[in-house]
Amino acid sequence: MGATLRALRALVLLLGFYLLSLVLLAVLVGVDVVAFHWGHGPAVVKLGFVTVLLAVPVVQGMFMLRTPKGEDAPGIDVTEADEPRLWALVREVAAAAGTRAPDRIRLTGEVNAAVSEDPRLLGLLPGPRRLYLGVPLLTGLTQARLRAVLAHEYGHFTGGDTRLSALVVRGRVQLGRVIEQFHDRADGKVAAERAKQEQAQARRVAKGKKAKKVDTGGSGATYRMMAAVYTQYAKLYLRASLSTARGQEFAADQAAARIAGRDATAATLREIPVLSASHGFYLDSYATLGLGARLLPPRGEFFGGFGALLAARAEELEGLRARLPEEPASPYDSHPPIAERVRRIEALPADGRADEATDPALALLGDPARTLAVLEDAVLTDEVLRYGRAPGWPELLNASMASGLSTTRTPLHQALAARTGQPATLAALLEIVDAGELWQLAERLPLSAEAKAARGRAFREFARPVLHRSLRTMVLAEFSACSLLSWDFSWSEPAVARLPGEEPAAGDAGRSPQESLEVALDAALADHPDTTALRALLPSASQPA
Repeated sequence: MGATLRALRALVLLLGFYLLSLVLLAVLVGVDVVAFHWGHGPAVVKLGFVTVLLAVPVVQGMFMLRTPKGEDAPGIDVTEADEPRLWALVREVAAAAGTRAPDRIRLTGEVNAAVSEDPRLLGLLPGPRRLYLGVPLLTGLTQARLRAVLAHEYGHFTGGDTRLSALVVRGRVQLGRVIEQFHDRADGKVAAERAKQEQAQARRVAKGKKAKKVDTGGSGATYRMMAAVYTQYAKLYLRASLSTARGQEFAADQAAARIAGRDATAATLREIPVLSASHGFYLDSYATLGLGARLLPPRGEFFGGFGALLAARAEELEGLRARLPEEPASPYDSHPPIAERVRRIEALPADGRADEATDPALALLGDPARTLAVLEDAVLTDEVLRYGRAPGWPELLNASMASGLSTTRTPLHQALAARTGQPATLAALLEIVDAGELWQLAERLPLSAEAKAARGRAFREFARPVLHRSLRTMVLAEFSACSLLSWDFSWSEPAVARLPGEEPAAGDAGRSPQESLEVALDAALADHPDTTALRALLPSASQPA
C-alpha cells in the first residue's frame, strides 16, 4: 500500500470516529425529541438530563483539536559537535535513503532505535525529526549492523510513516479519551450507589433489622453501554491501523536491505531479540544487583557492564541467534514476527555485500565511558543516584549477597519463630535439632497437602529438601555476618559462595569446604540428626555459650 493510500486510510479511520460520534449524538437528540413530544412530567426532564450527560464525553472527544505530544524517552541529546562520527554515519545513511536527516539524536538506555516527526496540519507538512538510539544497542551491534538499523528507521521517513502517525495517533487518543470518560462516569455512579445502599443498610441495622446485600449491578449501565460502542470501533481502528504498521515494518526492512545489504540486515534482525533478552537479564542479575544494599555499580558501569556480559556469553548467545522467536500472530501487534521478517530478507537474492564494518558501534562515540556515565544521570531516578558506589563488580556482589542474607526469611525461619515466639537464629535451631524436635518443627513448614498427609519416613522425605535449602541459607548467613563468606563473581556463570578455608574436620581429609558443609547439613537433617560436624564448621561466635 502506497503512502497516498495509507494516508487516505488513516483519514477515513479518523473520520469514522467523528461519524460514529455524530450518529450517537443524533440518536440522543432523537430520544429527547420523541420523549418531549409524547411524554410529560419529571420522567421526561430526567431523561433529558441523562442524554445531556451522555453527550458531554462525546462532544469533548470530538473537539480535542490537538494531539497530546508524548514525552521524550529518558536520555541525553548529542549534537554534531559532541559526536561528529555518529552524526556523520547518520547523515550518510540518510543520504543513501534519499531522505532528510533527523534534527536531533537522543541516546537512551534501551535496546531500541526509533524515529519520530512532529508534522503540521495532521501530517500534510513535514516537521522536526528525532532519532532515538539505545546505547545498549550500540554496545551489541557492529557499525555495519547499525547502518542497517538506521536504514530501517529511515524507511519510515521515506514511506511517510512518521507523518501519517499524527492522524493515526490522534484517532487512538480521542477514542481512548472518550472510552475512559464513560468508564469513569460509570465507576462514579457505582460508587455513589454503593454509598447510598450502605447508608440505608446502616439505618436498617440501627433499627435492629437484618442488612441486605449491596447490589450495584445496574448502576452506570448506560455509560458502560456507550463505552462498549466506542470500544468496538476502537478494536476495528486498532486492527486496521496496526495491520498498516506491520506492512510499514516489512517495507522498512526492504529499505534496510537495499542500503545496508541483505546479509547485514538479516543478521541485525536476528541480533536484536538476542540483545533485548540479554539486556533484560543483565539489568535483573547485574546492574540492579546492589539496589537492596543501596549500592550501584562503579560509575559508568550500570550500562557499561553490558558489553562484558555479551563478550563472556558469546557462545551461549550464538545458539539464541539461530533460534528465531515465532511469536503468535495477533491483529493488535504493531510489528510482524521477527522470524517472518528474517525469512523475507534472507529470501532476497545475494547482493555481494558481506556483513562488513565489524568495529563496535559504540566506538563511534568520542568518549564512550563518559557517555555511559552521563546516561546514568539522565536515566536513573534521583533516589537511586543517591546510593553509594561499589568499587568493583566483585565488591558489589559481596555487599549485595551479605545484605540479602541478613534479611532473608526462609520457611524455616518462619516456622522456628512461630514455635519459639522469638526471632529465629541458627543457634536456636541447632538446640531444637539436638533435642530431637526437628521433625515436629518441620510440620510447621509450608508443605503440599500430600506432604502434610504423610507420616514417618515418608513425611521426612517430603520435608528434607525444604529443610536443607533453608538450613544452608541460615548457615551461609552466619558466615556472612562474621565476614567469613565471599562470592566468586562471573559474567558467564551464577555466583558461587566461597566458604572459609578451614581445616577439614577429622575424617574429612581431601574434602573442600563446600563438600564438608553438604556432609554436615546431611548429618543434621538425617533421620537421627547429628549437629556435631555442622557446629565444627561454624564460627565460634555462633556457638551457644
